[in-house]
Amino acid sequence: MIKKNEIKKIDNDYFESVIVFNLLTNNVYLNSVIDIINPEYFTNVDIKSIISIITDFYSARGTAPNNTEIKVKLISKELKESFTRVVLSFKHLDSYFNLDELVENTTIFLKEKAVYCAVSKTIADYADGNVDTSKTLKLFEQACNISIIDELGHDYFSEVDKHIADLQETYTYIPSGFSWLDKKLGGGFLSSGRAIYCFSGIANVGKSIFLGNIATNIIAQGRNVVLISLEMSESVYARRISSQLSDIPMNELSTHVNELKSFLIKYSKNNPEAKLFLKEFPPKMVTYNHIVSYIKMLELKRGFKPDAIIIDYINLINSLLPTGSSYSDIKSVTENLRALSYVFRCPVISATQLTRGAYGLAEPGMEMTGESIGLSQTVDAQMSIWSEEGDEELGVIRLGIMKNRQGPNYGNIILKINYDTLKVYQDKEGDDIFASETEANVLGSTLGKLSGNLKILE
Repeated sequence: MIKKNEIKKIDNDYFESVIVFNLLTNNVYLNSVIDIINPEYFTNVDIKSIISIITDFYSARGTAPNNTEIKVKLISKELKESFTRVVLSFKHLDSYFNLDELVENTTIFLKEKAVYCAVSKTIADYADGNVDTSKTLKLFEQACNISIIDELGHDYFSEVDKHIADLQETYTYIPSGFSWLDKKLGGGFLSSGRAIYCFSGIANVGKSIFLGNIATNIIAQGRNVVLISLEMSESVYARRISSQLSDIPMNELSTHVNELKSFLIKYSKNNPEAKLFLKEFPPKMVTYNHIVSYIKMLELKRGFKPDAIIIDYINLINSLLPTGSSYSDIKSVTENLRALSYVFRCPVISATQLTRGAYGLAEPGMEMTGESIGLSQTVDAQMSIWSEEGDEELGVIRLGIMKNRQGPNYGNIILKINYDTLKVYQDKEGDDIFASETEANVLGSTLGKLSGNLKILE
């Protein structure tokens, strides 16, 4: 009997025969493991040859081969002899295997072999002077993340009670700090994850400002946030967060250090559960795997479990398998970040840049998403940020809905912004900070014209 936390052991040499037997006789098993099986994992030369035929066929056809198709590939005497020896070895095996036990043991085998191969490749590379730590990290992460999908999903008609219970379950949300946005999203960001949210805007419109405000609004609820920056340093983000929390203008923080320190000590005491980690990575040098590894390290070393992951921003993350196509690469990165919300069971909140065509455009749409519309196709909700003429003088910024799987995908609001503290907030009196948006437009237009006239007079 295996004790709790004890690592299960199997005879890998013997299990190689078990695997190839089931690959040749069990189509369900074959299709379950074909994506992650690798000939390098096998020490038996005959078995390795047959596994190579199976995986090569799958790579070329996108489907698993049947026995006839395998035999057709036995084009040399050596391959035919290998196949014969492999088949003869099956007489020592039982014809029936418990599928759950088979899947569990296969997962153990593949992980152990993948780790062994990763170690061997790393030693060989270092011996040759080819030191690439990112490649090494990727090899070990891929090995540790090997998993065979054996969950059958939700049996809709047979599990009616489960469906009814799900309908009665109250989903919990993490408020964004903007009640208008929370209403549009059905309550805020889904606390259980399985969703990615994206703020979009032209360069320098305020995407990072919004992400910083989202971070401070979430930690104010006594929650944990990790904010990963690929554009600004940790110190710059820390200054922004300090200014937004304390209401001390950014350019005055250095002259109010005692006041700020006292505020932060008191804030931490009043919000003992809240934690915020700021982590800077070089742009286009980090992948999904690096982010997963970093957050897992936070869990291991600090006991930190994120309630929200904020990433500034999507387009600065490198694809795991770059293709050179911005559409494919950005879509792949976005899909991986959405998967991140599954891994850590919390929402992922990020941003992206709009194309040049969005400059001066009121309420830009998804078609203005820069580099890859695949990003818009993948995210669960996409918000637009923009300013119109005169908005800066009024101290306002605009937020709209471009896409929303959790509610209406239309509408916009005018929010207040304090450019000294970079704090964005919604008027407490209601959804709109002006009696009407028309009033804001008139005021903005008037200020814009006055500004233009003053420049002419100069």
